[in-house]
Amino acid sequence: MFPSIKEQIDVIKKGAEELISEEELVIKLKRSLKTGEPIRVKQGFDPTAPDIHLGHTVGIRKLREFQQLGHKIVLIIGDYTGMIGDPSGKSETRPRLTYEKVMENSKTYEEQFFKILDRSQTEVHYNGEWFAKMQFDEIMALAAKFTIARIMERDDFTKRYKEGIPISLHEFFYPLMQGYDSVAIRSDVELGATEQKFNLLAARHVQREYNQEPQVVLTLPVLEGIDGTQRMSKSLGNYVGIDEAPTEMFGKIMSIPDNLIEKYFMLVTDYSLGQLESVRQRLRNPNLNPMDIKKELAGTIVSMYYSDEAAEQAQQSFEQVFSKKELPDDISEIMIESEDNSPVLVKILTANGIVASNGEGKRLIRQGAVRVNDEKITDINFELGIGDFIVKVGKRRFIKIIVK
Repeated sequence: MFPSIKEQIDVIKKGAEELISEEELVIKLKRSLKTGEPIRVKQGFDPTAPDIHLGHTVGIRKLREFQQLGHKIVLIIGDYTGMIGDPSGKSETRPRLTYEKVMENSKTYEEQFFKILDRSQTEVHYNGEWFAKMQFDEIMALAAKFTIARIMERDDFTKRYKEGIPISLHEFFYPLMQGYDSVAIRSDVELGATEQKFNLLAARHVQREYNQEPQVVLTLPVLEGIDGTQRMSKSLGNYVGIDEAPTEMFGKIMSIPDNLIEKYFMLVTDYSLGQLESVRQRLRNPNLNPMDIKKELAGTIVSMYYSDEAAEQAQQSFEQVFSKKELPDDISEIMIESEDNSPVLVKILTANGIVASNGEGKRLIRQGAVRVNDEKITDINFELGIGDFIVKVGKRRFIKIIVK
């Protein structure tokens, strides 16, 4: 039923940062081989935003590899932890989300998870299943499992405390709650980004306190966004959403710096170790253009979420716009009546979903990323007159606005 221990360890460690500990994992895998029972592999997701991007899929793809090895995946959607927000790597208290907002965001999560994972090998739980039922004495018992000194070992908390930046008491509960999630579902292994290490290790402590064998911790690298510097984030605008249109997805991936090509292949595609070595060798070949390998990357990712045909069409559109300097064939048109609607460009772009908000539109204009009839716009209050206008937003979004 299961591959050999060595084969499993090789797959599990591929692209990972740290395994705590390999010896414990080997024990769990040996037991699994002997009993025929799969190990339980956990990852949690707080629905603080409605969509999943490629950065989220780093862990999800690793979960898929565990599934292919024959193991059971347990996804935790943090309807209760999401109201706190993970303080990992944060320099200030995160705004609290309402339960209604968290649940609204969570609606799309399962659909997006199963674009990658096998539903038949996956359990999905909301941690409100147990936290909503807890009595106050149970909450106190959980809080007694950890000390303030241990919590303050977190670098982000220590830094905020020294700098006089407030730390709300509810933030201290986050690692305890994530740890109790592992108790509730009897986790054998938990995945998370490197910045989550404190929370993942805290879960081992909490499990011991509840007389469970501690989970193995597997940390994965953080995926930089298309800007090449900061971690992929919707709030930073450097993300590639897995529900984005194929042409948008392809174009965004083509904008990543060359030094991230290999990392993207490793973390967000299904390339085998042999295929990754081929990519590595080609990138070292001075006679090969990295753009060709990047097109392979973009096409691979679009194919994964759509189809080979969609990837081919997206590449053709990209080459038409960027290589041949032509307008895309499928450019959308917007008709505006100047006497009925404000011709302020930002408001038009926001109202028609070209940008997510007026704030994003203004930011793009300030950055010089908006052009009207190939002229760069710098005025955030720029108004369109009567006529036809080709508006380019960023590197890939085109729209024709007709003002009458």
